[in-house]
This record gives sequence, structure tokens and C-alpha cells, in this order.
Amino acid sequence: MSTSWSPPWSTPSGRRSSTALPPDPAPLTVLEVLKLASNHLHKRGSDSARLDAEVLLAHALGVRRLDLYLRFDRPLSEAELGPYRALVARRVRGEPVAYLVGHKEFMALDFEVTPAVLVPNPDTEVLVQRAVALARESGRALRVADVGTGSGCIAIAVAHYAPGVEVWAGDISGAALEVAAGNVAKHGLETRVHLVCGDLMAPLPGAFDLVCANLPYLAAGSELAPEVLAQPARALYAEADGAGLVTRLLAEAPARLNPGGRVLAEVDPSILAVVLDAAGGHFGEHVVHRDLGGHERVLEAWS
Repeated sequence: MSTSWSPPWSTPSGRRSSTALPPDPAPLTVLEVLKLASNHLHKRGSDSARLDAEVLLAHALGVRRLDLYLRFDRPLSEAELGPYRALVARRVRGEPVAYLVGHKEFMALDFEVTPAVLVPNPDTEVLVQRAVALARESGRALRVADVGTGSGCIAIAVAHYAPGVEVWAGDISGAALEVAAGNVAKHGLETRVHLVCGDLMAPLPGAFDLVCANLPYLAAGSELAPEVLAQPARALYAEADGAGLVTRLLAEAPARLNPGGRVLAEVDPSILAVVLDAAGGHFGEHVVHRDLGGHERVLEAWS
């Protein structure tokens, strides 16, 4: 998105910029501000302009999005518009909405996020859904590993929707683990989601029935949207071709799986061929699940 920003709903004095308006115009309403802000965001490249405008305004006003709909005709003061303009300007510069408001919904659960972690992505939900299905089908309490946990969204969502599981979640970033710890506490899962610091499966104790992973899988030099580039590079890129960490995990996992254990790993379609070759070398069977957009997204491998 372009970085230029000129608030379309006011002049520097706080009055509306249209010359057709009377000298002392009435305050803008919630609906008017949302229309102006969403148009502004759309013109500067946001593919979710209306949603962005609503989420940011609700945050600026300290209300729910639903409250905006209930009071579309409410006039907004200059004191309320100021913080909103600042948020919209930062969004135009490419900052993810989740960083601006400090949280993100994933699997119908709310997670705190900071620039230390990736923003939870709806594409990852297919991995969680499959993990929960496997846990429920097993009919027993599974030991689950979440490798590269970041915000903790995978570990927490699996534990939430599959109450019998116990999850060990690891990350190499101490800053990310601080965010994950806050989310574990927020969802009251301190006794079932355990956080450890280290590389891939090395810090995780024992053997597991299921290993989940959303590791960095982008190649160096990949063309990315500004809101993706704003996220931690360490959580995005994996060596030259992007496949290095996923293939390492596939090599390490068999020795750490209980009989019948499985790996669920999120991948980018661009590295799928390399990942499938690695899976074939370490596991007897594998299948690939598609995300909501129809892209091949999650490798499931077992022996």
C-alpha cells in the first residue's frame, strides 16, 4: 500500500475538506467515517478495507464492532477522530491490523499478538481442524507437540477443542514464548499447554502421538505484501529455498513419534515438491490437505 496519508474526512483545522460544505459542518458520523476510511484504505491497496476500517474504529473508540452497527448515526468528536486517523495512517504504511489492535481471532478464539510473533492466519486453521479430528478419533489422551509455536495459537486451539490432549509447545524465540505464555494464561490452559525454548523438537520431552508445526517456509527474496514484511523475518524465511526447516523436522520426527504417530506441517505450495520428497524418505504414507482458498497447505505424514 502507498505510504502517503491525507485524512479524507478533515482539514488540519478539523473541518471537512470538501469546499461544498458549510463553514461549520456537523460532526461526521460513524457511518460517514467508516465509508471515508474504507475508501481511503481500498485506494491504497488493502484487500480488506472495510473490515480494517471497522476493526480500527472499534479499537479507537474502545467498543465492539457490533456497537458500530448499532450506532451508525453517532457523531464522532475530533478527540475520537485523532487516534483513529493515526491508526489508519499506520495501516496504510503496511502494519498488520492485528499489531495495531494487539490481538487476532483464530479458530473463534482471541489471541494477543505483538510484532514478536506472526499474526495467526486463517489458512492455518485446516491444520488445527485436522489435529482436533485426529485427537477425537483416537478416543484417548494424546501427547501433542507444537513446533515453532509463536503466539501459541495452534497449541492453545488444539487443547481447547480436544480437551483430552496435553501439548508441549516450543519456539526458539524467547520473545515469542512470552506472548505465548500470556495467551496460555488467558485461555486458562497452564496445566495442559507447556512452553519450552529451543530448536525444533530438541527441547520437547519424550515421545508424541502428534507433531504439529507451522515453521518458516518462505524462500529468501520472496515477494511479499507489506503487512507480511512487517512480521518477524525469523518466522517467515527458511534458508535459500524455504524448505529447510520443514525437511529437518520430517527427518527428526520419526524418532520422536509413538507407534501410529503423525506429523502435520503447514507448507507453501512453492516448496511442496521438496517437502513431499522428504516425507517419502522418512514416512510410509502421506497426504496433503487444502486450505480455505483451495491451496495445498498442510502435509500429514505417518508410517
